[in-house]
Amino acid sequence: MKVLIIGAVAGGANTATRLRRIDRNARIIVFERGTHVSFATCGLPYYIGGKVKDIDSLVLMTPQAFLENYDIHVRTSSNVKHIDRANKTVTVEDLRNGGDYTESYDKLVIATGTEPISPPIPGFESPKVFQLHTIPDAERLAKFMRKTKPASAGIMGGGAIGLETAENLKLLGIDVTIIEMAAQLMSPLDPDMAKIVLSYTKKQNIKVLLNNGVKNIEDKDNGLAIKLEKGEMETDMLIVGVGVRPNGELAKNAGLDVNARGAIITDKRMRTSDPDIFAVGDAVQTYNHITGKPTGVPLAGPANRQARTAAENIAGWESEYAGTQGTGILKFFDMTVAFTGLTEREAGKNGIDFDKVIIKALPCAEYYPGGRAMTIKTVFDKTNGRILGAQVVGFEGADKRNDALAMAIRMGATYKDLAEVDLAYSPPYGSPKDPVNIIGQVIGNFMKKQTKV
Repeated sequence: MKVLIIGAVAGGANTATRLRRIDRNARIIVFERGTHVSFATCGLPYYIGGKVKDIDSLVLMTPQAFLENYDIHVRTSSNVKHIDRANKTVTVEDLRNGGDYTESYDKLVIATGTEPISPPIPGFESPKVFQLHTIPDAERLAKFMRKTKPASAGIMGGGAIGLETAENLKLLGIDVTIIEMAAQLMSPLDPDMAKIVLSYTKKQNIKVLLNNGVKNIEDKDNGLAIKLEKGEMETDMLIVGVGVRPNGELAKNAGLDVNARGAIITDKRMRTSDPDIFAVGDAVQTYNHITGKPTGVPLAGPANRQARTAAENIAGWESEYAGTQGTGILKFFDMTVAFTGLTEREAGKNGIDFDKVIIKALPCAEYYPGGRAMTIKTVFDKTNGRILGAQVVGFEGADKRNDALAMAIRMGATYKDLAEVDLAYSPPYGSPKDPVNIIGQVIGNFMKKQTKV
């Protein structure tokens, strides 16, 4: 069996290695348009800030390592231009040496990921405007910073990448302004929880412009003059992190089913509308584990699990992807921002009869020094007490509670399970009645009509 894989980052690389572990005889070839494979995109802001000293440390595997360790052939600088489903071939453009060639397949995997959104803004092509999506992007930005030593930076986008980049630039002594078109930072949060993040951001002396956007960028000798929807600003450089879109154009041109956003539609086995073609990672539409409805979440965790599912089905096993829950976490200076499952907005949009509780709790025993309060918002189904989603904003221990709630949601837990779950206790780590227990007890009071939320 000959398997071709298009894309060699999280989804593609993991499909290849999982398939090799199952099938020792398959011929596996991976094509990557870029020059690096299997690299950690999430680490790019930390390279810019100097926490990661060597950018090569973000490269988890090399083509040579794939060949030596797994007998997988990885071809970088190779752009797959066309899929011929009738003849089961792909056309590949050799970006290094020039020219095209074809390669046949028995099974094909599309793992083309996402591409950053490039807003149609005059002046966007300025050499002082940067995106942070690939290793070459990070190297270009780092080179610019070494050469010009900027004193100020604007960041378009107040999501995870925007905040992580803001932190790393601020720690270098750069004045940072975040420009966000929405009314809040961190769109995966509900507005009330996002306000906590906004307040903390301002305490770090980072300026935040909400409900605002960039209309025009003018390149000047000493920096950039930026015209906003509301006002103007000057800055030495602008970093754009306004989101990504699924890179499903290749699949669409091959006649495969895609949704309105261009994401490749797959079934639970990660098969596309062609049974010999699979798709995994940020480019695909799968389904939400809680609602069962179509969704697409560009996160590394789901991409890795989808890759495992695709590989097992290619090898002849029966395997189904269990759906995406949308669990994420952000370190922002000392603060942890974590979330899992449905927000209020999403629960309402799906027609669920829901309510929510918000508690504040310490991560340790009250008498133990150093504990800082976290705020936990939990969304639940009023009809049966099932836990639907959680958002945790705090410091020490916030990640632990979010992960506990993520597992509870995955297992279909109700408030009773939270109230009764036996969690580890020691004064430095929690209280005999953990915040997770308290959430279950508070929801229980509501469900038993003993109190009002």
